[in-house]
Amino acid sequence: METLPAGSADPMGASFDGNGVNFSLYSAHAERVVLCLFDANGNERQVELTGRSGNRWHGYLAGAKPGQRYGYRVYGAFEPEKGLRFNPAKLLIDPCARALDGAVGDHPSLYDPGATLNGADSAGAAPKSLVVDERYDWGDDKPPATPWGKTVIYEAHVRGLTRLHPGIPEGLRGTYAGLAHPVMIAYLRELGITAIELLPVQQHADEPRLQRLGLRNYWGYNVLAPFAVEPDYASGRQGLSALDEFRAMVAALHQAGIEVILDMVFNHSAELDLSGPVLSMRGIDNPGWYWLDEGGDYQNWTGCGNTLRLDNPDVTAWVLDCLRFWRQACHVDGFRFDLGTVLGRTPEFSAAARLFAALREHPALNGCKLIAEPWDIGPGGYQVGAFPPPFAEWNDRFRDETRRFWLRGDLAPGAFARRFAASSDLFDRAGRLPCATVNMLTAHDGFTLRDLVSFGEKHNQANGEDNRDGAWDNHSDNHGFEGLDAGLDIRERRNASQRALLATLLLSQGTPMLLAGDEFGHSQQGNNNAYCQDNALTWLDWQRADSGLIGYTAGLIRLRQAIPALTENRWWRENDPQTVEWLNEHGKALDPQEWERGEHRLQIRLSQDYLFVINATTKACEMTLPEGSWALTAPFQRPWQPGPERRLPVAPRTVNVLVKQ
Repeated sequence: METLPAGSADPMGASFDGNGVNFSLYSAHAERVVLCLFDANGNERQVELTGRSGNRWHGYLAGAKPGQRYGYRVYGAFEPEKGLRFNPAKLLIDPCARALDGAVGDHPSLYDPGATLNGADSAGAAPKSLVVDERYDWGDDKPPATPWGKTVIYEAHVRGLTRLHPGIPEGLRGTYAGLAHPVMIAYLRELGITAIELLPVQQHADEPRLQRLGLRNYWGYNVLAPFAVEPDYASGRQGLSALDEFRAMVAALHQAGIEVILDMVFNHSAELDLSGPVLSMRGIDNPGWYWLDEGGDYQNWTGCGNTLRLDNPDVTAWVLDCLRFWRQACHVDGFRFDLGTVLGRTPEFSAAARLFAALREHPALNGCKLIAEPWDIGPGGYQVGAFPPPFAEWNDRFRDETRRFWLRGDLAPGAFARRFAASSDLFDRAGRLPCATVNMLTAHDGFTLRDLVSFGEKHNQANGEDNRDGAWDNHSDNHGFEGLDAGLDIRERRNASQRALLATLLLSQGTPMLLAGDEFGHSQQGNNNAYCQDNALTWLDWQRADSGLIGYTAGLIRLRQAIPALTENRWWRENDPQTVEWLNEHGKALDPQEWERGEHRLQIRLSQDYLFVINATTKACEMTLPEGSWALTAPFQRPWQPGPERRLPVAPRTVNVLVKQ
């Protein structure tokens, strides 16, 4: 068989240098690695990689150019009971591929689930990796570098955000170019967003089960190629590649002062469990890439069939190379790590895990925003508050307890105050700052805000699982009617609840994250697990947007940016009136009994000059303000004449904010 000059072990993947391409692949247990090159007609040329440095197989192909289609066949033992599943009949995707040609179907040749090797050749059905020229003219692009204390995150899906936007040209809707359109950027700026957090934009696959149901993986967490930009979100305008259209989007957002944070999936792969397709890592080095049990099967700590073994030094290096690519070649500003506990598994979770140390020390990630989803479904998987600096974390305690306080009335004022104060009981440790809590009411997985106040139960029948999927306990309140089409009184009470929840999210200490569409009343008709609904159920319906709620949300963000206690990113301390005072409905300091068992009415004074008046009960009341002259501030202004008794009428389930005159 033809062989190649040795080339270099670094970097991993296929690297074009202007004269040829260096190929490098990690496999500790392989006996041979064959590079397969495909021409435009699908003809295959095989060359063996004879260069080996440690666990890297490598070779240099002179004259190869961007656009070259390739894959790997990896030889070694097929001993499933030991986790070894080498099968050279399977064409394998480069884990570092910058682009792919083709999609994953349900062809029988892609599978090899049993104890007997499946010799059917998969080259005709498997996607091919593509060599890419990463060079790009960034001009004068500069990262916004927004301080954490000023950061307001907007979680969005590239397609869903603009697919139905009437102000964006039809050919650009649902694409990177659509997100970068001046109409969309002007909206984000007017709303006050400083960072957009995108659901996965890496190329993903639709699970075989969804394909058989005629559904698609809309969210994109079944990642196939973590280095490759998802081509399905590209418009193809001006002949740009998906990668370059994505980079143009980043540059446009940066010019508007908006950071880009990407949702990254390093917890599992699209190969799923043993019944899933053999696409890449399983055939390259199964025990090197995945956590296995004693019988050679996968540890399913993700709920997705497999779990990547990130404590392996070579896999750690792969993660770092991937983040470096998105940071340096694509100028992204931060990363959110899905099921982030997997990052620290050794296999138990450890804040001192190899990958955490490597992330802190990597120069390319200096100043990068890092956010963890601090749980998985494995043993000891719930790790909220346990990640090391510089990580921030999604805070489900804020989500659940804020919902309980406002919608269920079963949370004590003191517990609410702890969530309002950046969950200091969870995050004020190990040198972490208040920004470490990413506060949220909703996210892509769960009810939207409007559904949270409109549905008492989930309605996921469209997902094809007989409504078994999705969380059962949502701490929601339908206000007396299940569904959207309620009477006027119920709609008004729901609107008040939405506004109270938004005020709590955007005016609490910590880093707020707003789900796209919550600011204007987007509904998913009660579906709280719409991962496979790539349709009008999930796409934002801009023509039905509640403009009043948009203006209210924008006003909250403007108010947030004016309050030093919320933007200085330092912990509030007891007996420090310069930052916070906790008061009862009479304007006096909360006593211990009120703190733990009092009425759901309280006042919070921030930076001396801002007063939050909170009535989380279902009854209207009057509350006595502390001494001084106070006036309602935007977006809470309404007719009110303060008298000498300083009594403020407060409607049920509402927040009011006043400023000292």
